[in-house]
Amino acid sequence: MRLTTKGRYAVTAVLDLAFHQQGGPVSLADISERQAISLSYLEQLFSKLRKNGIVSSTRGPGGGYKLSNPTEDVSIVEIIIAVDESYRANGCSTKEYCQAGTRCLTHDLWDELSDQIHGFLNGISLADLMSHKETAEIACKQDGTLEITKLVEQVSA
Repeated sequence: MRLTTKGRYAVTAVLDLAFHQQGGPVSLADISERQAISLSYLEQLFSKLRKNGIVSSTRGPGGGYKLSNPTEDVSIVEIIIAVDESYRANGCSTKEYCQAGTRCLTHDLWDELSDQIHGFLNGISLADLMSHKETAEIACKQDGTLEITKLVEQVSA
């Protein structure tokens, strides 16, 4: 099992959006600059995130993206699934028939691990991540304009 850059970048970009959307829609160019993720890659990710209802977009001057729901209602697993990322520990090609038409010896073990991973990631919201002081400090350093006390107040509100 391996979470690829697609899932990690999606979570990072959406978390960045969550920290910065209080001032209005956030441009992908701003996220790209802060997170060192290519703009074209973000465009692909946000297209999927928008189609899956994680974010909404506003066109035109001052346009960009905002979360579709409050941060406490957006789980990490939703973001990962929205960009077609797999967190499944099971390398089997199908749920039932993974080895020449039968289940492999360790199929149930990996399925149970996948269920645990899903439960863990589903139990963490963007608000949970934002509430960590260290995470907020990193966001402030990346932005360079937000003060940590102001950001922590925004997150706590």
